[in-house]
Amino acid sequence: MSDRSAPAHTLLTLSRTLREQGRYRECDETLRRALTIAEQDADPDSFLVARICNSLGVLHKYTGRFEESERFYRRAQAIIEARIDQGHPLLADIYHNLGGLNHARGTYAQGEPFARRSVEIRERIHGPGHLDVAADKAALAAILHSLGDSEEAERLLLEALAVFEKDLGPEDYEVASCLSNLAAIHYARGDLERAETAYRKAVAIKTGIFGETHPDLAVTLHNLGVIASTRGRSQTAAEAFHRALAMLGDEVDKQHPLRLSCLRRLDACGR
Repeated sequence: MSDRSAPAHTLLTLSRTLREQGRYRECDETLRRALTIAEQDADPDSFLVARICNSLGVLHKYTGRFEESERFYRRAQAIIEARIDQGHPLLADIYHNLGGLNHARGTYAQGEPFARRSVEIRERIHGPGHLDVAADKAALAAILHSLGDSEEAERLLLEALAVFEKDLGPEDYEVASCLSNLAAIHYARGDLERAETAYRKAVAIKTGIFGETHPDLAVTLHNLGVIASTRGRSQTAAEAFHRALAMLGDEVDKQHPLRLSCLRRLDACGR
């Protein structure tokens, strides 16, 4: 790392902390400063610029600014593909993220090839039991479930969950994410009891990690609200949707799909 690029690296590191704390607006400002510095003092096509663009893509996916997210991911992809081998882990990162973005946008068929390619690259590098492979499998599983293939999705999630619990422990964020995705499969199959249990465990894990007001909790609370509504518990459902909205606050775009869904469902609850 050169002295000239050191400030951009420092800001990139700071941005991760801000994102993890749910301070998305500050994170955006920090990353944009880092990008400006990297473009001026390093090289517009450097790996540092690609890493910053990737982080901006992640952030904008969280906040619902999907077009911005794709623009930054594609810029990072172009830099990396032009400079390195097609089997490089950095490229797997980008494919993983492009798959996740398409999942968030509801364009599942477009996301599946990216997600599968990420799994293939990392399995070739690390073997099937690696944490990064497990993360890629979990991401692919979410897409497959949305495409109607719940059997492969469940298999991949259980494989990923076993790796996460073994290597990270039962209270890790990745465990909570797997449980949430398994809960979605249970819900789709009509097993509301198992779905609610899994979502509640995911909320408990995330609360232990982030506290009770982090925006990352909102999606799981929304899903608990959906189950409560389906089971006829409208007051419980409304409370969950209100909590989710409060957590999202002004950190996400007003047209964020999760925010809009909470508002629609509150209307349906008469709350």
